[in-house]
Amino acid sequence: MSRTKVALLGAGFIADIHSESYRRFVPDAEVVAVFARKPERAETFAKRHGIDHWFSDLDRAITESGSDVVDICLPNFLHHRAVLAAARAGKHVIIEKPLALNLEEAEEMIAACARANRMLMYAEELCFAPKYERVRKLVNEGAIGRIFQLRQCEKHSGPHSDWFYDVEQSGGGALMDMGCHGIAWFRWMLGGQPKALGVYAHMQGGLIHEQRTRAEVNSLCLVDFEGGAIGMAENSWAKRGGMDDRVEVYGTDGVIYADLFLGNSALTYSEKGYGYAMEKAGSTKGWTFTIFEEAFNQGYPQELKHFIECVRENQPPLVTGEDGRAVLEIMNAAYHSARTGQKVPLPFRPKVKKPIDLWLG
Repeated sequence: MSRTKVALLGAGFIADIHSESYRRFVPDAEVVAVFARKPERAETFAKRHGIDHWFSDLDRAITESGSDVVDICLPNFLHHRAVLAAARAGKHVIIEKPLALNLEEAEEMIAACARANRMLMYAEELCFAPKYERVRKLVNEGAIGRIFQLRQCEKHSGPHSDWFYDVEQSGGGALMDMGCHGIAWFRWMLGGQPKALGVYAHMQGGLIHEQRTRAEVNSLCLVDFEGGAIGMAENSWAKRGGMDDRVEVYGTDGVIYADLFLGNSALTYSEKGYGYAMEKAGSTKGWTFTIFEEAFNQGYPQELKHFIECVRENQPPLVTGEDGRAVLEIMNAAYHSARTGQKVPLPFRPKVKKPIDLWLG
C-alpha cells in the first residue's frame, strides 16, 4: 500500500515539529507539500525538510498538492477557512489546537467534514505523550482509586510568533494557547467525554508583555465535572526559564505526579552557552536542562501516526473535532468567568467573535 500523502499548512515552529515527526516516526505518511503565506518562507521550509512542492496560495496547496490529508498548523484565525477548503476538496483534516476562534466556526467545520465524509482529527498531543499516557493507564488500572482532582500546568515566557500576541488572530492569550491542552487532558483522563458542569477562572494581563498584547498572560481555570472531579489548568506566558509542563492526579487511593520535561533532559552547565536547550528556554549560559527527543516525549509522532492509521484503515480517531469544540466551549466560559468573577454554568454559548472578547469586553 502506498504512503498516505500529507499537505502541511504552515511553516512555523509547530510545522517543524510535525514535519520531523512524519519523517522520523510515521513511515506510512509522506509530506508532499507545504504552504506558507510568504513564498520565500514556504520555499525555505520545503528545502529544509526535503518537501517536493511548496505553495503560497492556500486553496492551491489543498487542491493541487495531490494530498490525502491536510495537516493545519496555521494561526488560529485561519483554521476555519482552511478546514472548509479541505472538506470541499475531499481531504481528511488534522488540525492543531485550538479548534477555532468561536463555537459557530467550530460547528461549521465539524459539519463540513461530516458532509464530505472526511475525518476531522483534533491534534491534542497530551493525549499521546508517553509519560502522561502511562499516568492514564495507571489510573485505569485502579492504582489510585477514583479521581477527585486533576492539575495540569503549562508555563513559559511567551510564544514564538508575533501573531499569538494579536488577539484578532489568536482569539486569546495563555489560556487559548495552552489552557486548551489541560482542558482536553482532563476530559481524556476522565473517560473522553465527561460532562463539564461549570467553570471559574482568573486572568492577569500585562506582566512581562505589557507593551505587546492585550491578552491574558497568566491564567488559572477551574472546571467542575460530573461525578465530582475538579480540573485545574494553570497557564502562563510570564514564567522565565523555558517550558514547564507537569500534571498531578489525586485519587481516593493515591496520587501521581509527572513532569513532561525534567525526566527527559540532561542537566548541563555552560560558561559560554550553546544552541538549543528546550522549547521557550532563554539563555543557555549556566545551568540548563537540555532536552532530547523533544517531539517524541511530547506525543507528536504518536498522535500523527495514530491519525494516519485512522485514514488508512478508516477508523475513528481518538480525538475529534467534537472534542475540540467541547474544549472551546469551556474556554469561552473561563474568559467570561474571569471578567465577572463568578462561576459560569455549562452549557455556555456566547455570541462572540473570539473568546477573549468575553474578558476584555
